[in-house]
Order: sequence, then C-alpha cells, then structure tokens
Amino acid sequence: MSSRPEILFPLFAEITTLGGVGPKIAQNLTALGLEKPRDVLFSLPYSVVDRRRRDTIVGAELPGIVTVEVTIGTHRPPRNKGGAYRITVEDAETSFQLVFFHVRGDYLLRQLPEGETRLVSGRIELFDGLAQMVHPDHMLPVDEGDAIPDFEPVYHLTSGVTLKTMTKAARSALELALPLEEWIDPTQKAQAGWPDWQAAIQQAHAPEGMKDLASTAPVRERLAYDEFFAHQLTLALARSQLKRAQGRASVANGRLQGKVLQSLPYRPTGAQQRAITEISADMATEWRMNRLLQGDVGAGKTLVAFMAMLVAVEAGGQGVMMAPTEILARQHLQGLRPLAEQAGVVVEILTGRDKGAERKAKLAALERGDIHILVGTHAVFQADVHFMDLRLAIIDEQHRFGVRQRLELGKKGAAADVLVMTATPIPRSLALAQYGDMDVSVLDEKPPGRQPIKTVLVSDERMDEVVERLRQAADQNKQAYWVCPLVEESEVMDLASAEQRFIQLRAALGEGVVGLVHGQMPPAEKDAAMAAFAAGETKILVATTVIEVGVDVPNATIIVIERAESFGLAQLHQLRGRVGRGSEASTCLLMYQAPLSENGQKRLTVMRETNDGFRISETDLEMRGAGDLIGTAQSGLPRFQVADIESQAALMEIAQSDARKLLNDDPDLTSERGKAARVLLWLMKQDQAIRLISVG
Repeated sequence: MSSRPEILFPLFAEITTLGGVGPKIAQNLTALGLEKPRDVLFSLPYSVVDRRRRDTIVGAELPGIVTVEVTIGTHRPPRNKGGAYRITVEDAETSFQLVFFHVRGDYLLRQLPEGETRLVSGRIELFDGLAQMVHPDHMLPVDEGDAIPDFEPVYHLTSGVTLKTMTKAARSALELALPLEEWIDPTQKAQAGWPDWQAAIQQAHAPEGMKDLASTAPVRERLAYDEFFAHQLTLALARSQLKRAQGRASVANGRLQGKVLQSLPYRPTGAQQRAITEISADMATEWRMNRLLQGDVGAGKTLVAFMAMLVAVEAGGQGVMMAPTEILARQHLQGLRPLAEQAGVVVEILTGRDKGAERKAKLAALERGDIHILVGTHAVFQADVHFMDLRLAIIDEQHRFGVRQRLELGKKGAAADVLVMTATPIPRSLALAQYGDMDVSVLDEKPPGRQPIKTVLVSDERMDEVVERLRQAADQNKQAYWVCPLVEESEVMDLASAEQRFIQLRAALGEGVVGLVHGQMPPAEKDAAMAAFAAGETKILVATTVIEVGVDVPNATIIVIERAESFGLAQLHQLRGRVGRGSEASTCLLMYQAPLSENGQKRLTVMRETNDGFRISETDLEMRGAGDLIGTAQSGLPRFQVADIESQAALMEIAQSDARKLLNDDPDLTSERGKAARVLLWLMKQDQAIRLISVG
C-alpha cells in the first residue's frame, strides 16, 4: 500500500472543501499550519466555555459567561457619537443591561424587538453595581436555542479567523472522519480504557468541562498515543532498515584493548564496562550498529569511544571520530593519543586547515590503511576522502549533526557501524523522541578520582570580592574561566560585554594574566587564546559560551558564570563541567543579578543542590518544555499536535516498545493490525515511513 488509502481521501482534500472555508479564510488558516481537513481535525480545542442555561443571573459567578432567557425592555440609544447603546432586559428574577458600541440602532430594533423573549449568552460584569452584558456572543429566538451548545469548545485562532468559523470548519472536518480499523494493541487499549479512534476524535471536539481537556483524559490520551505510536513506528522502521542494512561483523580479539586497559591508572567504571560490552556485541553482528552513547560531563566517554574504535582496528579496519568544531576535534586527538600510543595505533586529524601537500599525504595514508583512526570535523565528508576499510563512525554531540550527515558518513564506509555520543544528558522521553531509532548506552557513574564541584550562588553586588578571589587563585598558579552573560541572543552585544569584562579584569589583575575568546574571532586567534590558557600562560580566560562543549584544562578549578540566571539549566551544567577535570577540588560561582525571578531562583537552586546531569535535565524539561531544551530550530524533535512530550512521557515509552514489537512480529505490516498501522502512518503524514515499508 504505497498510495494513500481511499478512506482518508476526504481528510487530505483541499481545506476549502470544509464548510465556511473560502480561499481567503483558507489562506489565514495556513498561518496556524492548517492546510488540509486532517489538520483541522487534529487542532483540538484548548479551552471550553460553559454555556448551560440558567433561569437567572442571580447567584452566577461574576464576571463570567451566562446563558439566560430574557424579555426585551426599553432601548436607550447613545446620547453622543461613540457612546453606548443600552437595552434593559429581564430574566426570571432580575433585570440587567445589554450594552453595544458602534452598532446601528435599526439593526438592534430588528434583532431585539421590545416585549419579545430571546436567549442571550455572553460575559456579564458588574459595572457601578449594575450587571451588564457587553456585546453578547449569542442572541437567538428561544426556539433556536439548540444552536448554542452546553459546552462550547474554544480553538486557537489567527487573524481573520473567528471562533464561529473555526467551530464550523471543525464540525465539517468531523463529518469526514470515518471509522478506522484499530492499530493499538487490544490489551493496551482495554487496560487504558481508551475509545475507538472515531469516537475519540468526536469527543475531543465536544469537551464537557475542563477535565476533558486534561492530557490524562482517556480521549486525549488515546489521540496522543496515536501520534507517539506513529512517530515511534517511523523510527522503528528506520531502525529496522538500518538493521537490515548489511553491516560487517567486526570481531575484537582483545589484543590492543588489553594493552590499553593495562596501562590505565584506574579500572573503568561498571557503566563504562557495560557500554563497551554492548558496543562490541553490536559490532560483532552482521547488521549495522546504530547506538547512542549518552554520558554526563566527565563520565568517561572518550575511553569507551576509543575501545570501540579498537574493535574496528583489531578486526582489520579503521575508525573515524567526528566533532562539530576544530577545537573539539583537536581535543579528542589529545585525549586519544596517549591511549593510542599504548596500543601502537596510528591516530591522525583532518580539518579544514589541512591544505596542499600535507593534506595529500594524509589522504594517501588513510587510503593505504596506514592511519587506523581519523579524528576530524565535517572535513572528513569531502569527496576526496577515502578510507581503506571504514568500520566504525563515531559522531560527537549529535544535536549539531543532522540525520542526513549520519547517512552521508555511512556512505564512506558502506557498512560502517555508527555510534553517536552526546554529553547532554537528555530525559528519557526526549531521548526516545529524538533517538528512538537507536539503541542507547548510558554512562551514569563518574570515574574514580574526580573531585565533586562545589557550586556557590553570589549576587553581582559582590563582584569585587569575586575578582579578589581570582587574584589569589592566579597568584597560586590556579586557573579560572569567566563566562559572560548571553545578551539578548545578539552576538555583537555578547561580544561587547565580553570585551568590557576582559578590559576590567585585565586592569585589576595585570597584563598577560587574562585571555579572551569569543565566537566572532577568526579560528586561528580563538585557538591561540585557548592554547595559551591550556598551556597555563594566561590564568583567567574570559569567554562567551563558545567554551561550553568539551574544552579540557585540568588545571582550571574555578568557573564564574556571570548573570547565571540568563542561562538554561542544561547549559549551566555543561559550563560547570569545564572545571573539576583535574585532581584539585573545584568551584563554580553562579553570579546573578538580584532580584531573581521564581524560575531563576529554582534553576540556580537545582544547580547548587545536584551535580547529576540527568536530574538537572528532568527539571529543565519540567520548567522549560521540550522545544526550548534542545533549541526548537535545530532540535530534531517532532512537532506533535495533540501529544505533549513533557506530561505524557510514559506514553512515549509504551509506544516505543509497542512499535518495535509490532514490527518484530510483522515486519512488512501485512497483518490486520499491520494494515491498520499503515493507515495510521498515512493519517499522521509519516510518508517517509511508508516509503521505508514499500522499499523493505
């Protein structure tokens, strides 16, 4: 079934097929991302207005919406232009006023003739002790009262689209939603008490109070699960494609690994050993590995990555490790060289800086197989880079790296295993949404000998004391980072604040003691500033957040983060991880500007209380939401219309195991439930998944 099933045709027709939607309104709806009837169907109400009838406004909660039958009394047109037009009306117990502005009197006399009864519904407020309903939402003859629902759904609107239009479009879309075969596992559905799809979508548009809008309401839960399930099915299909993609078995003999392990001054942690075992087992199979190695700052990912590359080398192949920036690539090289020397393995680096004869020589050595492990930036993607036998590609900091690059790298070694490393601890629900196609290894222990980092909150009024403390540290030959605040997302302003701080600190601490690094510098200058700091020539490094990922200077024991409240938790945690890398105890000073907002206070307190990146990321998710956590623009997170990753994380886990199980039992989705699942994929616009099944 590689074409859309007929039962869904009406939902994917032009949006103008819906009642009340002409070309002009269709254009306005695209601003809400609504292009087909299907989109309107999944654009659920976010609130509900209680329009149940009352006999009187007496005893109603005011201000509030009231629906009541009234007898129309006297009309009082405005005395002056732009004044209020008032009509006195009476319900069963009391009288109040209907108030209109800029309305033609003859229209009102026709709509609301004196002495007649009408059903009015709208917001009533007390004004100088008088009850008023300004511009009622509904004014109908009593026998037409059925047109007002007891509970009126409220939809997200955009300019040029009224609630009336949106309600009409939604009702019209509901008529196109036919019963569909069930794709949810029957046991799961019965256990959760979920309705069928058609009933769920009907009820979702007819909430009877706020409880029906909660993410825990069975109807909402079912529709959210459908989205998660379609998403996880797509990832599982991509995963089984990769799994089916013939890999090559790389079997380790332990010859080189043994040498490295013997030379280490400590034993790897249990988590490291577990990860190495999982990766080696994956690499030994005929299928391509697609694994995520997730570890907190300082959890020892480099060792695990190196051991994985040794599996490739022991099996007669090569490994490549890719980093997003040149600084990081060089740092990986520094981390790997001493280990490589123990094993007698040749490690080289390739970046955009390699030119001419030197580059040619490296490429030739790579193609001959004289270089066992290559470290580099995206320069390793270039067309003239050929490996003799690439077996393993390791990608560092995945979120700077799209799925497309993952595939391109795969082409360099037709059957290369892929390991993605991230130092950003991601809450499980997000890891599933972003990396659901991968198997995950987690490093959740710190290697021995790491000193905990002490975190202190200081108000920026105590700036002088902090500078004095840095002077003492510099005198004792210790080093410190000073991170400048993020200024309104503008690099130019960031730069100004960093340069200003650099000048002040240089004046206070002396020439040659303070260095500066920021994102606008030419790469060579940036590297020189970093190198001077790494070599201990400068004692204090003033930086914008360019130092966030991966920079390793073991002698740096203090980090000052200025205006810490302007950073996200994950970023603060990454920055703090720049210290505490040697054997000395380290300190992180979070300098804030008082008064702190409640959120700012909460973020900084969590930082002070824990060094556990996973706990920090869970808190960050609760506070900021998924999109902000990974930066919506490049987050790689799917956009869900109904589902909410934060509050429904547990559903995502069920969806993942269910999707994998379904594909395991029915790889081509040809069973009854499999066919229903195909319809779901079409319904959720997962066209790429459908292509994967038809390919498979």
